[in-house]
Amino acid sequence: MTEAGPHQGQRVAAAGPPLGRSHAVMIMVHGRNAAPENILDLCGVLDRPGVTYLAPAAAGGTWYPLSFLAERSRNEPALSSALRALEELVEQVLAHGIERRHLLLLGFSQGACLASEFAARHPGRYGGVVAFSGGLIGPPGTEWHLPGSFDGTPVFLGCSDVDAHVPRERVDQTAVVFERMGAEVTRRIYPGMGHLVSPDEVAFTQALMDRVLVDRS
Repeated sequence: MTEAGPHQGQRVAAAGPPLGRSHAVMIMVHGRNAAPENILDLCGVLDRPGVTYLAPAAAGGTWYPLSFLAERSRNEPALSSALRALEELVEQVLAHGIERRHLLLLGFSQGACLASEFAARHPGRYGGVVAFSGGLIGPPGTEWHLPGSFDGTPVFLGCSDVDAHVPRERVDQTAVVFERMGAEVTRRIYPGMGHLVSPDEVAFTQALMDRVLVDRS
């Protein structure tokens, strides 16, 4: 049996129709020093009522203690526990009869890094992967050679060119890894935006969600 980590057994906040009664599911991963309710605020902005929104909580509000650019071992055991928490939630969604292609993963900041890393380590045909101000986890010089294919999964990577937490180079590296694994990647770098979610990123995500909802109808 796998030993429980700090993020096992934490609550999952929800919005929209109950799980199993919607056309699609979006798992939303909050950022550092935040709570599920913070990222669930995006639900009203995205305004897609046919979607169940699920937002897991990190223990203490933080998924792992240091930067996503730190040596992975220095972010353990929290990082492995966080990835396992997402895996458990995805399994729960699939057990309710939702196909993976009707499941979207979205995260902001630390949550975007975690969602990206999880997707890369659990590839398949998702409805979409959306990373607002984030990228794959690992120190500079990390090379990702991961098995599996995304089979055309739409992936959106959006970030500022002056983000104090996320270097543009890591967003570029993340795009290359996802493309190599068969994803349909859209990467947008916003001049001078800062560490936030822009209206353009919201609009792109809405269009991506509409693709999933049309496929499901």
